[in-house]
Amino acid sequence: MKHFVFRVINLLIGLILFSFGIVATIRANIGYAPWEVFHVGLANTLGLSVGLISVIVGAIILVIVILLGEKIGFGTVLNVIVIGIFLDLIIHLDLIPVQNSLVIGIIVLVAGFFAIAIGSCFYIKSAFGVGPRDNLMVVLTKRTKIPVGVCRSIIELSVMVVGWLLGGMVGVGTIISVFGLGFCVQITFKALKLDVTKVKHETFSETIKNLSGKHSK
Repeated sequence: MKHFVFRVINLLIGLILFSFGIVATIRANIGYAPWEVFHVGLANTLGLSVGLISVIVGAIILVIVILLGEKIGFGTVLNVIVIGIFLDLIIHLDLIPVQNSLVIGIIVLVAGFFAIAIGSCFYIKSAFGVGPRDNLMVVLTKRTKIPVGVCRSIIELSVMVVGWLLGGMVGVGTIISVFGLGFCVQITFKALKLDVTKVKHETFSETIKNLSGKHSK
């Protein structure tokens, strides 16, 4: 049980850091990452908060991947809920102010990348399942046989275009995000010695089974 609690703590720390990172990339104010272009554009169009839109979009993706036969985990569901809640909380408390300088904006953007990278490390180490958007990428790769990198690019380009049409900010930060986030994640994982290929994510049923087995002993 202690190990399970430790994993849950890792999961929550990861999701909170991830939320701070996302808000930082938005508040950098020089162009959002593709998914944030979509979320902010949709939020502005519907008059809803960015966090609520993130939850709604994540929930829709969850339903889609489940209907397509993909298994999800405890962390996949918390990913949708916790990140949405903390996005709104961080924005509401104005913990990261909006930047008006390109140079400072780039610094805040990159800081956001590293917060996302470190958060991802905690999240992945918890092994409770990948995020819904990554699940969608995996499902499309399996269904279409298109390479995973191409599938990711197609998804992100599509949501970015739709978000831009809805008023989401596309700018130099968007370009930096496309190339820079992956690089920051890579060097962070290497520094923290995380090998994602060795992490076996649990599905909901496996987590319940493992917990039941521990309680029965």
